[in-house]
Amino acid sequence: MSWLLSWISGAILYAAPILFPTLGEVVEQRTGMVNLGLEGLMLLGASLSFAVSFVTRNAWLGVLAAGGAGLLANLIYAWLVVHRRAHQLAAGLALMFFGIGMSALIGKPYVGQMAAVLPKYPLFGTQSLFFRYDPLVYVAFVLAPLLWFVLFCTRFGLKLRAVGENPSVAYAAGVSPALVRYIGAALAGVLAAVGGAHLSVGITGTWSEGMTAGRGFIAIALVIFSRWNPLRAIVGALVFGGAVVFQLQLQAMGVGVSAFIMDMIPYVLTVLVLLLWGRGVRYVAPASLGRVYFGAE
Repeated sequence: MSWLLSWISGAILYAAPILFPTLGEVVEQRTGMVNLGLEGLMLLGASLSFAVSFVTRNAWLGVLAAGGAGLLANLIYAWLVVHRRAHQLAAGLALMFFGIGMSALIGKPYVGQMAAVLPKYPLFGTQSLFFRYDPLVYVAFVLAPLLWFVLFCTRFGLKLRAVGENPSVAYAAGVSPALVRYIGAALAGVLAAVGGAHLSVGITGTWSEGMTAGRGFIAIALVIFSRWNPLRAIVGALVFGGAVVFQLQLQAMGVGVSAFIMDMIPYVLTVLVLLLWGRGVRYVAPASLGRVYFGAE
């Protein structure tokens, strides 16, 4: 029973860092932009938050710094895509490599160090040893239904989805495609960086180069799995988080399988889930996703 509780508790914890960038990318892709730079944004957020947390002994300042850096970096990406009409995939890859390099530079002095971490609070006020999380975990799972409500139940959400479907029609209706896309990119940048920050100052309390281990790309896959729906993104994040905890528990039990194969489990499971649930996604994807818009802004 304790093994099961530990697995459920861990699945929720490890779902949060992947849920943040997934939610941000859902919104960004709803505006018609595909951003392959999530991995770089997460690493940038993880390294900067750890550095600031280590220097100031305040993890919240680290999270704030990470969010600001993600915001600035993704707005630059949006400027390249929206106003310079750059290819979205190429611009996203450039952002990814920038984030990887910058995170290595920022984090190099802090390898092997321990920083201040976010405080933990019990779920629903219980005294259980298992269900104790930092506030960012609670924020992630509250943010998903909130974004769903904004996207599908508000006038702004309608405008945002209209830009992703047909920016020319949205412009004719009085909506600025450029402004909407900048807003989507800003939110995605902040959430991706905060997801990375949660890894370093919310879960591990340490920094290591490349610690996101491809979670930025998994987030993009989970957007497809969720069919661009924030509520479905919760399920995808929990599946990935559960797989991560499962392989960690197998390693702790000393199962005689290579650690490298164990590390593959979450990613293989994510691919299998996509194969099973990804049918028909072309019918629900935003119609202008990935296309450069040359019309009026």
